Amino acid sequence: MNKVHVKTGDKVIIISGRDKGKEGKVLEVSPSEGKVIVEGCNIATKHAKPRRMGEQGGLLQVETAIYASKVMLVCPKCGKPTRLGHKVLADGTKKRVCKNEGCGETF
Repeated sequence: MNKVHVKTGDKVIIISGRDKGKEGKVLEVSPSEGKVIVEGCNIATKHAKPRRMGEQGGLLQVETAIYASKVMLVCPKCGKPTRLGHKVLADGTKKRVCKNEGCGETF
């Protein structure tokens, strides 16, 4: 099983590719493929055919998956893109830690 450094609901920034610099929330994570779907990023046009009577067809704008290595987590405290560290607390729980200098926020 593969691990991905982000979780569903995390705020991330795109660090490479066509959407470089865009921020968004992680909608879905696929650890087996190593991909994530980010809100408002990597938009593709999908042609939808009406399936039922009265249903509207046309062009839909949908977010598509990108590799998790192309996104970087944004720290909720300092608001900067950060690498992740892990810290084991006194009660035995494992928390993610911001690696930015002077921050050290756990989330």
